[in-house]
Amino acid sequence: MRGTRAGSPRPAGGSLRTQIYAKPVWVQLANFLMVMVRVQAKAIHFNMQVKALIYCIATLVPSMAQPPRAPSIEAQRAAMKKLEFLVGRWAGEAHVLRGPGEPVVLAQTEEAQYKLDGLVLLIEGVGRSKEDGKLAFQALGIISYDDESGSYRMRAFNDGRFLETDVKLLDNGKGITWGFATGQFRTSSVLRITEKGDWTELAEITIGSQPPRKFMELNVSPQK
Repeated sequence: MRGTRAGSPRPAGGSLRTQIYAKPVWVQLANFLMVMVRVQAKAIHFNMQVKALIYCIATLVPSMAQPPRAPSIEAQRAAMKKLEFLVGRWAGEAHVLRGPGEPVVLAQTEEAQYKLDGLVLLIEGVGRSKEDGKLAFQALGIISYDDESGSYRMRAFNDGRFLETDVKLLDNGKGITWGFATGQFRTSSVLRITEKGDWTELAEITIGSQPPRKFMELNVSPQK
């Protein structure tokens, strides 16, 4: 073997191999365990994130896939049956107040009939001048029943416009009431079937803070 040259300096602290293995075994084992703990902690954190994601998906997917509520056709038809007292053809007079002075008297007809196998009620009112028979007033109302909210709804068409409102059945079951609001104008209408079987209707209008005033009164009788 060749000897070491005289005067050659030795590395401080011994050779590299000596430095690696110079640490006690328990220190190396402790370092190894610390590394494993860090790895395990990251794995646990990742697993928790995955579980949370799976839980969110499992919670949201059923609600997203849940179909919309199906309406109760039977409940709607039963509620609309209560408005049967309006069905038929009616004729009589309407007094309409369009300004100062005497009201305009019209020959008024009303026709109400069920559509969609009793799910909606279609009402058409037509008023004509008694002098020359010209059309002076025409309106169409469609009443339906919302079984989810338990209320009647009406969409009324007149002069190229339409309005929607709630309709309430009177306590005696022989009349309805409704109203509209647009801007400063509010209307209130009450329809009743009298003991004689006539259809009477009174409509009032309120403008701003003014007191309500009558603008239409209708009285029609059933036609055979």
